[in-house]
Amino acid sequence: MSSKVAFIGLGVMGFPMAGHLARAGHEVTVYNRTAAKAAQWQQTYGGATAPTPDLAAREAEFVFLCVGNDDDLRHVCLGPDGVFTTAGPDTVVVDHTTTSAEVARELAAKASEIGFHFIDAPVSGGQAGAENGKLTVMAGGNAKAYARAEPIIRSYAASVRLLGPSGYGQLTKMVNQICIAGLVQGLSEGIHFAKRAGLDIAAVIDVISKGAASSWQMQNRWETMQNNQFDFGFAVDWMRKDLGIALSEAESNGAQLPITRIVDGYYAEIQNMGGNRWDTSSLIARLEKL
Repeated sequence: MSSKVAFIGLGVMGFPMAGHLARAGHEVTVYNRTAAKAAQWQQTYGGATAPTPDLAAREAEFVFLCVGNDDDLRHVCLGPDGVFTTAGPDTVVVDHTTTSAEVARELAAKASEIGFHFIDAPVSGGQAGAENGKLTVMAGGNAKAYARAEPIIRSYAASVRLLGPSGYGQLTKMVNQICIAGLVQGLSEGIHFAKRAGLDIAAVIDVISKGAASSWQMQNRWETMQNNQFDFGFAVDWMRKDLGIALSEAESNGAQLPITRIVDGYYAEIQNMGGNRWDTSSLIARLEKL
């Protein structure tokens, strides 16, 4: 069934995600801080554009957000022309930004006070997952509101799950990023070791990828890592933002994240090498440089 939806934020993830909504037959209005990007989206997918978030959200049944960080999210929600100024009763606002659990709870409480719903729903799967409609979505919030939104989210997601109350989606995304950080560092060290040992890396990966060492990172990134190609997907700057959120949350809940903290420092070294926009598999570049 077609719904009237708004999509706020047309970056490398939001642009194709909003496109999948349009292709699924929903009536989509988009807003982007850079108006030219919104015009490009409209030219590609049809739909409508709006000059401000509040106008995009007006009369929308569902509002999807995919912006940069906590401050960006607060601005598009609570600013003078923010989504929360026009969201109607029972509107469901679904935030796909990776943020702190604190801001997710804050905005959920404010939405409830006004009379609508806020779901924190960060995603995993990178640019390719967004373009192919195969994202993993981890959600937190009201179960009834989530149930309404889930069929629409599935326009661009292969897996969607409610993990608990507000903030639980963001907490789950932190677990996701903690695990990825360790996996990428381990794969980087493995490929680096194989090179120094004179092994046929393709043959090694072919063997070990069929056993317990296998991972998505190994299956999809070993070859580009070996060839020092780092323009695939999630940027180092964004990973450092996400790891910073996880490390901050760990300070609050008492979790011990020694490896995550070390890998975050390694990503800082990649930034110092000029790799801010390289993808997260670029950890190997640090080892090759040493």
